[in-house]
Amino acid sequence: MTPTDRPDPAAIRSGYDRWSEVYDHDMNPLVALEEPVVREALGEVRGLAVLDLGCGTGRHALWLAAVGAQVTAVDFSEGMLSEARRKPGAAAVRFLAHDLHQPLPFEAAVFDRVVSGLVLEHLSDLGFVFGEAHRVLKPGGRAVASAMHPAMFLRGAFARFTDPATGEKVAPGSVPHTLGDFVMAAVRAGFSLEAIVERAPDADFAARYPRAERYVDWPMLVVLGLRA
Repeated sequence: MTPTDRPDPAAIRSGYDRWSEVYDHDMNPLVALEEPVVREALGEVRGLAVLDLGCGTGRHALWLAAVGAQVTAVDFSEGMLSEARRKPGAAAVRFLAHDLHQPLPFEAAVFDRVVSGLVLEHLSDLGFVFGEAHRVLKPGGRAVASAMHPAMFLRGAFARFTDPATGEKVAPGSVPHTLGDFVMAAVRAGFSLEAIVERAPDADFAARYPRAERYVDWPMLVVLGLRA
């Protein structure tokens, strides 16, 4: 599958259900590049109500709970949620099955932070998602959204994995958004843009994550810091 303007949500869900079996173990360089940037961007979260949109196997949600946040985490892949719920510390997180193509099941202005890690690539309507994130944030609340850098599409890269059982390369479905698409969707939803962080792997990083070797000094990651 190649990137498309409107990937099939059912195919994305099915793909991530399959990916859940190996997601935490396949040495994904984008995940390794992203996590420290997102954690720094979120800042101090102890005692804050935080919503994780597209939580996957819980990598951000579990860290947030461990450092004292009150965490609600949503994902539409039952496979991913199953992996998240069985991890140490999962009892401290409220995990919910929810499709981000639908309105969030929360009242307005109830969260202090919203985080979304490597999800935007799979969403056609960025305005809707950013609008919902803005709606559930308290006034002055902050959102941090990470994504595979749009420059990666120029190299033919998009979210995919190898099914260990079949050897099949599986691409759940990606949308070729531009950096401008991300920024303008957030601004039109009512956010003010506080930061854009772009990251490329260096040689030392690629030595630890060999799949990044071909992308040394090429932008792999973008993280938006937003305020409601």
